[in-house]
Amino acid sequence: MNDRMATPWGEHALARFPEDPRDRLRAWDASDAYLLRHLAASDTPPNGTVVVVGDRWGSLVTALSAHRPVQITDSYLAREATRANLRRNGVEESAVRLLTTQDPPPERIDVLLVRVPKSLALLEDQLHRLAPAVHEGTLVVGTGMVKEIHTSTLRLFERIIGPTRTSLAEQKARLIFCTPDPDLKRGTNPWPYRYELPDDIGPLSGRTVVNHAGVFCADRLDIGTRFLLRHMPDSRDAERIVDLGCGNGVVGTAAALAAPGAEVLFVDESYQAVASAEATYGANAKGRARFLVGDGLSGVPESSVDTVLNNPPFHSHQATTDATAWRMFAGARRALRPGGELWVIGNRHLGYHLKLRRLFGNSELVASDAKFVLLKAVRK
Repeated sequence: MNDRMATPWGEHALARFPEDPRDRLRAWDASDAYLLRHLAASDTPPNGTVVVVGDRWGSLVTALSAHRPVQITDSYLAREATRANLRRNGVEESAVRLLTTQDPPPERIDVLLVRVPKSLALLEDQLHRLAPAVHEGTLVVGTGMVKEIHTSTLRLFERIIGPTRTSLAEQKARLIFCTPDPDLKRGTNPWPYRYELPDDIGPLSGRTVVNHAGVFCADRLDIGTRFLLRHMPDSRDAERIVDLGCGNGVVGTAAALAAPGAEVLFVDESYQAVASAEATYGANAKGRARFLVGDGLSGVPESSVDTVLNNPPFHSHQATTDATAWRMFAGARRALRPGGELWVIGNRHLGYHLKLRRLFGNSELVASDAKFVLLKAVRK
């Protein structure tokens, strides 16, 4: 949905990425607008190096483009949305320095604006990485919807940056004000995190998994992935396997161990996830592997893949949506060779079998329990 966000600097046309006229979700919310109003009303406008962390669709850096901000994001989709929204508003892309969570942050930060992420672990990692660049005079402001800001959120700012307080709520949004303390003993960054996998999950049993902050179930093996690992397809004859939405890469790494002759492609829109997958694979397997940050299988040639393994998300930030799963399934159908198989693990209530039948003309139940179904669809 293309919408217009009113700011103290005028209106900005904004859209999510990829743009879908059927999508009714906006590319900004009340917490973005609240932060921009606060900055405009401040006695000291943003000066020096302005860093915006977690800007979900580029709304903040688009509005602040005159200050030549630095954007740090973990999301490929957010990065592409930012590029598109800058163009949409007649702003040169060079006005914003685009960094990912895997890039070194600026050495000095004078204004730090933080859109609070859904993952507390990602916030912890980001604050640890940014804290050395923050100085006594740095303006630090966080923003989020009331339901996104918890006592644990504020404690992280307090423990890593300095004394923290919150604003009154406006339109169910709240600001976080943090005063940097140069003498704070913040401890070490616990990320990335490693743990040993359980013994009953096939080729990866007892092996090490590596998780960067923000990756789904970063401190344990989630039960859906465990169920898939126990019922993996026989892909020994496959030439090319894709771990679509790879997360920490345990599924693709298990596939690589079971089919050592295959090339395995790990794909995710999260830079943290793909870094985790590369580390997990490197700790456990050798062979032909590729690691791609992107929008699903949009960059994969048509009819080039034998097997796609997929545990699709059903949230986009705080919103529940099947749009991501639908794009993943459609991309898999395009990328699979005739006779190629898409294997999908999902909660029973999500009804993925209906989507697969609509796209592929077939859907087979491979395994199920009280919570999950494992489905297979074959490209005809």
